[in-house]
Amino acid sequence: MQTKKRPVFLDLQQIKLPIPGIVSILHRISGVILFVMLPILLALLGGSLSSGETFDTYKAWADNFLVKLILIGVLWALMHHLIAGVRFLLLDAHLGLELETARKTARIVLISGVVSALVLGVALW
Repeated sequence: MQTKKRPVFLDLQQIKLPIPGIVSILHRISGVILFVMLPILLALLGGSLSSGETFDTYKAWADNFLVKLILIGVLWALMHHLIAGVRFLLLDAHLGLELETARKTARIVLISGVVSALVLGVALW
């Protein structure tokens, strides 16, 4: 028999998710983004390698600001997923399980994912 009363209604806007939880959710979101974008990016790569005219068409298309923004978003998803995946592998190996260390590594993942995506995005364009 349960002694504690369970809440009937949870206000999701009042629940404060800890930073490791945010990293976990973003890891899942970035995985979905990569899963959805992978066939599109592979089709674009295959098309760009087919002929010089197609490459020029794709290059002109990729010069659009909105397309660049989307591609930088995909680059963020890749970098965040990679860095957070390494963090989760270390956690699976029982490294960094202490609360303060877990919070610190979560902050590092968030910052380094954004910074590396911006640096690579600027370098590519």
